[in-house]
Amino acid sequence: MLKYFLLTLIFIFIYSCSESEETSFNVPTNSNVEDLIRHTEEFKQQILSYDTPGGKIHFAIGFGIANSIMIEGEDSNIIIDASDSVYEAEKIYSLFYKRNSNPIDAIIYTHNHGDHTFGASYFYNLQEKKPKIIAHEDTDYYVQRILGILNPIISLRSSRMFGMNLPDDDLINVGIGGNISVSKSPTGYVKPDLTFKDNLELNISGVEIKLFHAPGETNDQIFVWLPNHKALMPGDNIYKTFPNLYTIRGTTHRDVIGWINSLDHMKTFNAEFVFPSHTKPIIGEDKIKDTLTVYRDAIQFVHDQTIRYMNEGLYPDQIIQLIELPNSLKKSPYLYEFYGTVRWSIKSIFSGYLGWFSGNPSELDPLSRDEKAKRVSKLAGGNDMLLKQLNNAVNDNDMQWALELSDYLISLNYLTEDVKQLRIKALIYEGSRASNPNKRNYFLSSAYELTNKIIDTSLPRSFTDEFLNQISLDTLFGVLSTRFDPEKHNGVNYSTCFKFNSGFSKSIVLRNSVAVVTSDKIESCDLSIKLDEILFKKILIGDVNPVTSIGSNDIEIEGSTFEFLKFLSKFQ
Repeated sequence: MLKYFLLTLIFIFIYSCSESEETSFNVPTNSNVEDLIRHTEEFKQQILSYDTPGGKIHFAIGFGIANSIMIEGEDSNIIIDASDSVYEAEKIYSLFYKRNSNPIDAIIYTHNHGDHTFGASYFYNLQEKKPKIIAHEDTDYYVQRILGILNPIISLRSSRMFGMNLPDDDLINVGIGGNISVSKSPTGYVKPDLTFKDNLELNISGVEIKLFHAPGETNDQIFVWLPNHKALMPGDNIYKTFPNLYTIRGTTHRDVIGWINSLDHMKTFNAEFVFPSHTKPIIGEDKIKDTLTVYRDAIQFVHDQTIRYMNEGLYPDQIIQLIELPNSLKKSPYLYEFYGTVRWSIKSIFSGYLGWFSGNPSELDPLSRDEKAKRVSKLAGGNDMLLKQLNNAVNDNDMQWALELSDYLISLNYLTEDVKQLRIKALIYEGSRASNPNKRNYFLSSAYELTNKIIDTSLPRSFTDEFLNQISLDTLFGVLSTRFDPEKHNGVNYSTCFKFNSGFSKSIVLRNSVAVVTSDKIESCDLSIKLDEILFKKILIGDVNPVTSIGSNDIEIEGSTFEFLKFLSKFQ
């Protein structure tokens, strides 16, 4: 159990392809994806260097998903966004070093996403004098969320969305980058040690820097303004594709109005250089102003029209049919749907304001998935007739209907080999014709999973002590509470108290079928555990066997060893 206890503790993708002679689906090339194929040129791996009025700026693109930026100071350099992995950061730094070999004095995170933070330790550890890590005050909170309770499902959905498991021949790009590299090396997140709430002004090595909170793709998003350079780093609040107002990997509601306001704020600086964290730089004051205007207007259009139809009482599926960008916006190359889409944004805006209930009374307490499947099957004349309709849909290339029919058969435990193969055909057909890479990769990945080729769920790499130090114990105890399986407990109130060498202490009380994590002092613990923080983390991720640690006296137990192991077994 322990080996897999927190298998997806960090933002890595747990599935890896098994060895197979078949390396590709041989996904057919379709005219719908020709623009997406050309979009790949946006991520040609290179270092671009610019002479700005305030000095040189170097821009690394095509290394993983997110760009890294280096600003030259008088006697040291500044990194903005640290790439998605140590693997990519090492390649980037070797090229930056050739342009300017001065040490790195600061690393700025534009926001919490792993493709911007997970390469930081490489830049950080190279320096004799450790650089400042600068971010918004909420950034570490959101990183801990990535590492915490939702990590398994977010990791799984992310792996599909980014095509992590697809053969190279079937992955075109991920819309805002070529591919993600986070699983190729140890994760290198380093906690910020200088944070701010609304804005912060700094002078680092003669470079005047102004940082502003700018909610948009994330709540902790910031943008960087270099007044002497006339250069703006907007993070993920603009890139060369329609914005991801909602991401299909799953996210908290994105503040659409906040995103608009952030773009309006950026416009006030009259920048001559914009260096996004994804896609290529935008150069020239007029082009920048026009691009920022079009981008914010597109977001406002989708927001306002969605609200207008919501107030008329329409449901999300009806609103989707009524809204498309006007030609004045649609023609912009910054609004092609290579990442976000209008239709997904509408659903997110609706749920952000009104929640999950569409307003249709039939959807308030609908039939269960299984019960609806039984009734649809009965209408069709039985499962065999439902399968016949699925065959007809696939033969007619009516593939969305085929997917929905296969859902019913799967709910009826009728996932025969025929149903599986028909669902695979439908997924490949729909995925191969999707010009949006998120949809394409998700569909093709789902098809690939049905081939049973993805079988190795072991951790692809070990975790360094340095990285484990970045994970808070609060995060881990939050994860523990959500892994509690009440069916493995006898229902009797039970308390386990943990004390760590750092002085940190927590208790878990099992009661009413929940595991309550508390910092309150418990006078009489049923079980008391004393151990090192790093050891505890290694036990949870399966790197260390607790029995071995108990035998070597690395764990002190007041109570029986059996009771401790029995306690751990209650967590899935």
